[in-house]
Amino acid sequence: MIRSTTILAVRLGDTVAIGGDGQVTLGDVTIKHSARKIRRIHNDQVLIGFAGAASDALTLYEMLEKNLERYRGNLQRAAVELAREWRTARALRRVDALLIAVDTEGSYLISGNGDVISPDDDVLAIGSGAPSAIAAARALHAHSTLSASEIVMESLKITGEICIYTNSRIEVETLKP
Repeated sequence: MIRSTTILAVRLGDTVAIGGDGQVTLGDVTIKHSARKIRRIHNDQVLIGFAGAASDALTLYEMLEKNLERYRGNLQRAAVELAREWRTARALRRVDALLIAVDTEGSYLISGNGDVISPDDDVLAIGSGAPSAIAAARALHAHSTLSASEIVMESLKITGEICIYTNSRIEVETLKP
């Protein structure tokens, strides 16, 4: 289990929002409160969020960006290729990170085990606060009139009150067609 942060993505209608907190921990000590864990890539058409070791996550983000170029912006194909490379490349076997990547058409959780998971219910989360964030987001998604970005923000606030590896310095990015 990666104990590092919480990243949450929510798709609602034609909008997708992804957010994350800013806390960085080393063991059980908080060493930074305002890290940026959400990035816009591929001409701002794809949003990614990462949990785990920052240097590992940045390596994976660069690999995903290259695959997006190679596959002309097809996020699903780029994600599958990244997972394949990650799983088979000897140098990447110890990479300690997870990614969520979203565009206007799909949402994907990408892991080093070769997983490329697209959710059934338009909600994805990674990191130590993932269970709390998913629960809050699913409830708000089903029983409120909040927008995707508001659901992400409120869910991460709730998660920050529960998970010691998640703080309340939340960054949210949104994509619309």
